[in-house]
Amino acid sequence: MPFVNIRIVKEVIASDPEGKKAGIAAKVTEAIREATGLSDEDVWVVFEEVNARDWYLGPINVETRRKG
Repeated sequence: MPFVNIRIVKEVIASDPEGKKAGIAAKVTEAIREATGLSDEDVWVVFEEVNARDWYLGPINVETRRKG
């Protein structure tokens, strides 16, 4: 049973978190189903939302990078 853990910057999906997560999960599930032949129910997708200020690219967090 595949387990997919998706970490995403919370602000990326802020405008529609449930809708965006559902769309991402559907596409990830479809890709795994097509590649393996497993059913949708065999694919687990979990989201971990991280604040932009807590996600770093090297020494600078995403929030600061986006501000330029």
